[in-house]
This record gives sequence, structure tokens and C-alpha cells, in this order.
Amino acid sequence: MIRVEHLSKHFAAKKLSGFQLPVFKKSHQPEVITALDDVSFTLRDGEITGLLGLNGAGKSTLMRLIYGLLQPSAGDVWVNHFRVSDNANAARQQLGVLPDDTGLYKRLTARENIRYFGELQGMAGQSLEQAIDQLIALLGMESIADRRAEGFSLGERMKTALARAIVHQPQHILLDEPTNGLDVITTRAVRRLLHELKQQGRCVIFSSHLMHEVSGLCDRIIVIARGKILADGSLAEILEVGKSHQLEEAFVNLVQPEEEYSHA
Repeated sequence: MIRVEHLSKHFAAKKLSGFQLPVFKKSHQPEVITALDDVSFTLRDGEITGLLGLNGAGKSTLMRLIYGLLQPSAGDVWVNHFRVSDNANAARQQLGVLPDDTGLYKRLTARENIRYFGELQGMAGQSLEQAIDQLIALLGMESIADRRAEGFSLGERMKTALARAIVHQPQHILLDEPTNGLDVITTRAVRRLLHELKQQGRCVIFSSHLMHEVSGLCDRIIVIARGKILADGSLAEILEVGKSHQLEEAFVNLVQPEEEYSHA
């Protein structure tokens, strides 16, 4: 279980080099950008949750706060009984994370990339090799398993990074845009893996702006815009609150007031 309690994140606005806006009023308060604003929810085991939002809605910031890459401005994240701000390493051991940048070691093969991360998680020997072989088979990586990662396609990088993230069989899996830009074959492999993880009773959350992926995979959908949760529930509940029979239109109906406000 992952519990997010009243989570907020603020960033100081960056100044452009060599450019300064005219000052109309003196202020001792720096400009602040709010990326997340008082977000709360609980993710349950055995469910796939889709975090749905436009680019810049706060999805990646939320994911980074959950796995401890960023520190919250307010609020807490709990992974099982570990509070991330107090015990980030213990919390991360419960997590498998696919960030927005795969960051593979290009001189290592796909198998070596996966093995290295398994060893970082304390795995070794036959159990590690069996876990690697199972993931290679599940994701259809046989043809690239012993090739160096340098020169991999986007789909090949994504498969390797995904296998690397979950080789230690974490209870909670966080995926940032896992199918964005992938071909049909790779997307199907990722879908199969997510269903397998759900059947094993694991807690899966992935961020996306692809409506068909979210509606086809998720038990639960969280709609986020401008750092706030606008809706949280099953597909049927999102359609009801969004006043539509289609997820795309329901989503637009939910975020449109936020978009109008942002252009006001």
C-alpha cells in the first residue's frame, strides 16, 4: 500500500539569464510555482491505477515524490509502514520504478543491466538468474538480451528498463509514461506484464496522457490538472463525474475549467 497525505510541492521560479522583468512593486517574496497542491490518496495492492493528465499537470513530480527523488514542501508519502522523507532507502526497497528517462548503461548488455540492478537490491546467484530469464521471456527480449544497450531502439530501451525496475519483485511498481512512443508489439508486451503484476497482487501506478491505455488497463483512474486531483475512481465513476460516455470527453470536461483559468 502507498499512502499520500496532503502532499504539496513548490518550486522557486527560475530567472532567465541576461533578462530581467521590470519591477513594478518591491517584494521580499520569491516567485513560486506550485507543482502539486494538497494531494491525498491511497493506492491498494492488486490494483492498477492510472494517473491521467496533460503534460505539466504534475504527474512526474508526484511520481518523483513517491520514490523520494524530490522532497515535499508539505505532506507525507508512506510506502507500507515507511515514511519516505524519514526512511527513503527502506521505502525504495519496496518499489520498482521506471522513470521518464530510462538511463541504461550503454556498454552493458540488456541482461547485464538487469543483473546489475538485481545485485544492487541484494539478489545473487541462481535466484537472480532465474528472475532475469523470466523477465526476458515475458517481455520478448530474447533477441536483445545479450546485445549492448548502445544503439537500442526506444522499445528495446523501455523493455530493458522495465525489467531492470522489477527484477527484485517489488510490491509496488511506479511507471512514468511506460508505453509512450512504443510500437504495437512492445506495447502489448508491457500490457501483459502489467496484468501479470496485478494478478500477483502487486500495487501498480502508471502516469499517462493516452486515454485508451488508461481505460483498457486500469482498475482506478486519478485525473490530475495544475497539481490538483480533479477526480478519483473507477472508469465508470470518472465517466459519470465527467458527464460523458467516453473517457477522452470526460477528461476534457474535467480539465477544461482549469485550462480556461490558466489562459485567463
